[in-house]
Amino acid sequence: MNFLIKILYLLSKIPLKILYIFSDIIFFLNYYIVGYRKKVILQNIKNSFPDKTDEEIQAILKKFYLNFSDYLVETVKSFSISETESRVRMQHINQNLFHEAKAEGKNIILMAGHVFNWEWMNALATLTPQKNTHPVYRKVNSSFWEDQMKKVRNKFGNEALEANEVILNIFRNQNDGESIYMFVADQTPHVANVNYGLKFLNQRTPAFIGYDKLATRMDLIFIYCEMKKIKRGFYQVNYHRIYPDGEKFVKNEVVRKFHKLLENTIHKYPDNYLWSHRKWKYQDSIKTYDGE
Repeated sequence: MNFLIKILYLLSKIPLKILYIFSDIIFFLNYYIVGYRKKVILQNIKNSFPDKTDEEIQAILKKFYLNFSDYLVETVKSFSISETESRVRMQHINQNLFHEAKAEGKNIILMAGHVFNWEWMNALATLTPQKNTHPVYRKVNSSFWEDQMKKVRNKFGNEALEANEVILNIFRNQNDGESIYMFVADQTPHVANVNYGLKFLNQRTPAFIGYDKLATRMDLIFIYCEMKKIKRGFYQVNYHRIYPDGEKFVKNEVVRKFHKLLENTIHKYPDNYLWSHRKWKYQDSIKTYDGE
């Protein structure tokens, strides 16, 4: 494993313009030869955009494979990318929201989707006035890869938290405007926990709702992260505060609003979403469905 770690870090030291040559090779193999999860990806895109022509679907599919290949090499680059390069390659818009939260004395729940490249948001910790920034991650089967990805997320002064412990951590800690919790909020819940689902991208979609408990029980600030790929190797994230319709969020309100915002983003940049996930495989297990 130590040898593998050394290889990984050596690869991450290679300039991105060269790593993108590897990305081109990965794209060619994936799209033209291997067809990694091609049936799943194609079906997900077709179901999400029933009004698009076959030509439009194929264009999204091809661009997705290009973006996915870039994502893979950019994730490798994450192991050694500097703070300066991160700031250049990821532009953060509406940073005033973080100062507003600190002035209001409220902690922040950041909500991103699986839109490329969410892994490059870690340097945000160097830009905000909050003392504590916590990327939230889910355990993976490989302890080796979990350790490595946790190291990546702990860069730039972050303190990563595992998904099963983060909710309790938020409830226990003071709500004082000094902490940011970064969720990739469109995770698919385990089949045993598919308690709530909604209509998302034209489909019955199981929704992760752990953060909804926070919205209804604590006076926190919820912010949506709209990711946009400007060009190869350069991204922009635009932050939007999510407000309740009334004085406070009601049950599942923030879940619905997050998914609506994410859906709008995907409609604008359909090839930049992670279509390879089997996001809809548990849709028949949904206990409570919100089809509005």
